[in-house]
Amino acid sequence: MYSRTSQRRLAASLAASVALVSGCMGSVDPDELPGVYQNDETGAELRLEPDREFSATDVVTDGFSDPVDFTGRWEWLDDQASSDFIYLSVEHGGLGTTSGIQLYPRGGNVVEFRPDPDGPPSLKLTKVAAP
Repeated sequence: MYSRTSQRRLAASLAASVALVSGCMGSVDPDELPGVYQNDETGAELRLEPDREFSATDVVTDGFSDPVDFTGRWEWLDDQASSDFIYLSVEHGGLGTTSGIQLYPRGGNVVEFRPDPDGPPSLKLTKVAAP
């Protein structure tokens, strides 16, 4: 049998885990997505425009390629089986044959490029105040 102290610790750990996960995966309002997102460490920038156009500057989407610039259209895809995401349809730029990329919102005005949806992010960008 487990002691009451062990049971309390387990319950507290589970409650903390639920709070962390729900805080990271809060609901996303697609009308709040447009804006400028930057990574101060790498200089990468992503602009999501209200008209659903986007531009990316000095972005590495997979964690090991050189930084590239690319543009296109974006759309919010919710109700996906594994995770809601922003789909970037690449129309111009230096991504070769890649025609689309998934971008994952992570609360707190942060979006992430993830080559593997279950793996770590290759790049995190934070929304900055409008100039």
